Amino acid sequence: MPLLAGPVPPLPMPLERLALVAWVLGRERAEELLFGLEAGAAASASEHLRRLASLPSAQRQAKVSVEFGERPDAAARLRQLMGEASPLLRGELLRRLPPYHRTLFPSEPRGAPRQDVPHALSLLAERLIREATR
Repeated sequence: MPLLAGPVPPLPMPLERLALVAWVLGRERAEELLFGLEAGAAASASEHLRRLASLPSAQRQAKVSVEFGERPDAAARLRQLMGEASPLLRGELLRRLPPYHRTLFPSEPRGAPRQDVPHALSLLAERLIREATR
């Protein structure tokens, strides 16, 4: 005896969140990923995509974090990252961590930001934090 008599209906998902998923999975293909929605829903989802595209990158990233949360092992991954980082990268990582993650490293010195940190190292630190937490 089959468990289900017919196809499983899709779970309801707010269109804004669906648009966000499409954006995360394929920015340039996001519209295409929403293909197949009914006409009204497709228009609304497209409007959400346009709004997402107009946001600064940091706001989009924050929206993704809020909607989909952090990895459950984010603290462990950040500790490992800090343990493997060079002193210069460790300082930049600490400077770029959100305040609630800085509490994981109470023994790390909190000095003024260094002026001699290459921009590429700052970008690397941001990327590594994103990858460790999401």
